[in-house]
Amino acid sequence: MSQGFGGMDPGGGMDPGQAIPATKVELTISARELLNKDVLSQSDPVCVVFTHRLGTNEYVEYFRTEMIKDTLNPDFVRKVIIDYYFEETQKLKFELYDIDSPSKDLRNHDFLGAAQCTLGEIMSAGGQHVMKLSGPKKDCGKIKIRGEEMSECRDVLTLQFKCENLDKMDFFGKSDPFLVFSRSNEDSSFTICHKTEVIKKTLNPTFRPFTILLRALCNADYDRNIKVDCYDWNSNGTHDYIGSFQTTARELTRGPGHSNTYPIVNEDKKRKKKSYKNSGVAMLLHVKVDQQFSFLDYIRGGCQIAATVAVDFTASNGDPRQPTSLHYMNPYQPNHYQRAIHSVVEVLQDYDADKLFPALGFGARIPPDHRVSHEFFLNGNPSNPFCEGVEGIEQAYQQALHSVTLYGPTNFAPVINHITRFAAAKRDGSEYFILLIITDGIITDMEQTKEAIVSASVLPLSIIIVGVGKEDFAKMEELDGDDVRLSSRGRFAQRDIVQFVPFRDFEGTDNIVLSQARLAKEVLAEIPDQFLSYMKANNIRPKPVRTASMMSSASAPPM
Repeated sequence: MSQGFGGMDPGGGMDPGQAIPATKVELTISARELLNKDVLSQSDPVCVVFTHRLGTNEYVEYFRTEMIKDTLNPDFVRKVIIDYYFEETQKLKFELYDIDSPSKDLRNHDFLGAAQCTLGEIMSAGGQHVMKLSGPKKDCGKIKIRGEEMSECRDVLTLQFKCENLDKMDFFGKSDPFLVFSRSNEDSSFTICHKTEVIKKTLNPTFRPFTILLRALCNADYDRNIKVDCYDWNSNGTHDYIGSFQTTARELTRGPGHSNTYPIVNEDKKRKKKSYKNSGVAMLLHVKVDQQFSFLDYIRGGCQIAATVAVDFTASNGDPRQPTSLHYMNPYQPNHYQRAIHSVVEVLQDYDADKLFPALGFGARIPPDHRVSHEFFLNGNPSNPFCEGVEGIEQAYQQALHSVTLYGPTNFAPVINHITRFAAAKRDGSEYFILLIITDGIITDMEQTKEAIVSASVLPLSIIIVGVGKEDFAKMEELDGDDVRLSSRGRFAQRDIVQFVPFRDFEGTDNIVLSQARLAKEVLAEIPDQFLSYMKANNIRPKPVRTASMMSSASAPPM
């Protein structure tokens, strides 16, 4: 019997249903020592949460807590549920009001105070972020936001099967078997969730181990039926059905043995032939249940994101004094280098406790001896190369433009090797390094750069390259190993750690804020997966969540 599968490609590619949606975060809000606006009793506070509208200066109302009567120290019960994206700066505003009437219009109630932060700041502070409220008086109290990734089953199953004595399906040879795993649905139908590789010309295949999220295999229901179909592969895509069996995740987790030995049955053959027993036997060889940790698990456990910026000061950028230069300081709008720095570092600084960032330059003659350097500090201070936040990096960048002479060539390897030395000293998961390289041209040390990236791929490091200007950056795509894994001198990169983006893809709009947000989203979207691939490859588990406390007074209960 042949059951057509169309163009199904057993093995390879991403398993269907395995994509994970954006993480949802639950925010719990508390406040202490609020202003008292009521004469005969205490305030009746409510907290209103606003989200920032991308590309504008506007905030829109997103959520309101319940109102709690007669308290200056509310612990709100209603939770804020919000999607979390690492690659975006998700600005939030919290406003507290004393409710005086049933009116929904906030203008009809007394304003108690407000605070602003980003979702990234909340989560990187161990999930507990305390802020002073600003408002009608100097001291308006404090607000604490507790963020927690919403509980979802993140168990991962690793399974391995073998089959014995399968039916011979090919006239001139043995079968080419593979297995198809499907989860049952509420309507008794089945959805494919995994396919093994094809093993050619055998009736006794042993399949490679595979790993699958429990959510993908059975919707995290250990007792939901899982159907396993065995097929004989055909090159025309119409594969021959051998037989099937059913099991559950609970049964599989009991491990190899009699209970996980399954006859593979073809119901049509069973009905037609009384002596039919089965079309082979499937046996579980190995099972392992692990928890898959998320990016936020590590961030909340205290892992810091350490960002470094490297700026191209080669002569091909043009004379900085001329409006045609990519380094020209336009008094009315930032240049492309400034916009790239601001876009990426504004997001990353939320995940760095001290917000101090080294900033490098390459391809210039530097004082005092005017030697060509491909690894110099923008602030000119080797003993203290750190810049404070985005503004500090931009100030150091402008300072460097006035002190160095643009020259060349465009070499990346020195700055990559520079950050690699620091990453090599922090392999324990306490820090993860990100190098942002902004350049206008084709690199001249391609082989050395490839070697540096391959060496760095075993370290806690990701590299973002933003190309500015009108240069043809086609060769840069080779460094971005999305399609073909980067190699150098016969060695392959252990992980894909490079993301290249041409800045011109984010132009064409008069809204600079919006284009910067789109750029940040594009270049940072792969960071969480790169981060997790390092942690998993090195068997690093998240540390326990750090705790934060809010200062309490004698009249206010501690938080």
